[in-house]
Amino acid sequence: MLIDSHVHLQDKKLISDLPNILANAKAAEVDYMVCIGYDYASSCQAVNLARKYDQVYAVIGVHPHDASTLDEKTLSELYTLAKETKVVAIGETGLDYYRNLSPQDQQKKAFIDQIHLAKELYKPIVIHDRDAHQDVLDIIKKEKAGVNQGIMHCFSGHLPLAVEMMQQNFYISFAGPITYKNAKKTHEGAAKITMDRILVETDCPYLSPEPLRGKRNEPANVRYVAAKLAELRHKSLSEIGYLTSRNSKQVFRITD
Repeated sequence: MLIDSHVHLQDKKLISDLPNILANAKAAEVDYMVCIGYDYASSCQAVNLARKYDQVYAVIGVHPHDASTLDEKTLSELYTLAKETKVVAIGETGLDYYRNLSPQDQQKKAFIDQIHLAKELYKPIVIHDRDAHQDVLDIIKKEKAGVNQGIMHCFSGHLPLAVEMMQQNFYISFAGPITYKNAKKTHEGAAKITMDRILVETDCPYLSPEPLRGKRNEPANVRYVAAKLAELRHKSLSEIGYLTSRNSKQVFRITD
């Protein structure tokens, strides 16, 4: 069994072909997938998909690209939406200094606001961090963001950063880039951090793994991520499936 801990099924590249995508996931033994919101509309879509499909859970929040849209009204709407049974976390939130599609001060405010929301709701938080490692870590520490646990999504940092994040009560999730030949820093982290804190994800429809780069990504492809992790950890694919699924269930509080 595998759990894809980070998908965007509501994306237009996937939603139009969803029956086939879910069938492919089932055939690949991906039993559950966690659909992540990136603004209020996509968060509502994630919840609707979770209502409709037993294998889908939802995470709701506002991505740093859309940080400028997170006002008091949207925060209140997210608070209400979070009461849905299958909403398992808040996010994805965080900082993205690579694209800077929202000003950095707005990104930081939206990040902190969603940390407070997750703490108030006793839910874990899903964090997006691109080219902003130190600021993300500083905010996590100052705001005690890991009090209800959290996930560093699509982790790309070095091993010491992963260790610091785990000390703050975070899980580390690896995506398609772990399969890339030049991802030596990611390989080192994935090979050495404790197995009880590792998740696997696709971030579909983005970040297709080798040998599918350039093609649409989908939850079935999380097997490639798990297989690379198995290679790095000298374990079988079934062991990695069991361990990462156990970890996903723990952090998202998913019960069969």
